[in-house]
Amino acid sequence: MVEDVVRTHGFLPLGSRMKRIGERLQADTQRIMEDMGVPLQASQYPFLAALDMNGPLSIGDLAEAVGITQPGATRAVSQLVGLGMVRTRQVPGDQRRKVVALTRKGQEQIDFARAFVWPRIEAAVADLCGGLSGPLLHQLGAIEDGLAALPLDRRNSDIRRRA
Repeated sequence: MVEDVVRTHGFLPLGSRMKRIGERLQADTQRIMEDMGVPLQASQYPFLAALDMNGPLSIGDLAEAVGITQPGATRAVSQLVGLGMVRTRQVPGDQRRKVVALTRKGQEQIDFARAFVWPRIEAAVADLCGGLSGPLLHQLGAIEDGLAALPLDRRNSDIRRRA
């Protein structure tokens, strides 16, 4: 077996390790969403949630709310427009600015997520992290081991049955 270099070099590759864990959590979340028939990518939900929480936002404000670059937000919004989840409109007097708002379909998706999808994901992550304590690197190791042993989409089957 090959040694896991990212895991054994302590704080030096912490960014790589966090990215790896994030990608694994995102993939597991995507499987949960697919299992529940959600027509979105896991990475798209934060945009809908930001609009639900804040109301209509400019692309720049939406990028800030989600914590990504403006070009990334523009791409995500274009995808969500294509799915009928959001709509855009030009800001009067400023052709460069667009305001993004949820459509009825987008609001329905948020309502469904709030009732069924998010509780399942949150319970699975809480289950994964429930026994963590001690130094950060040990906690990251426990998260990695926990994801390898039982992915999020297989945790808390009682929540999945109710959904």
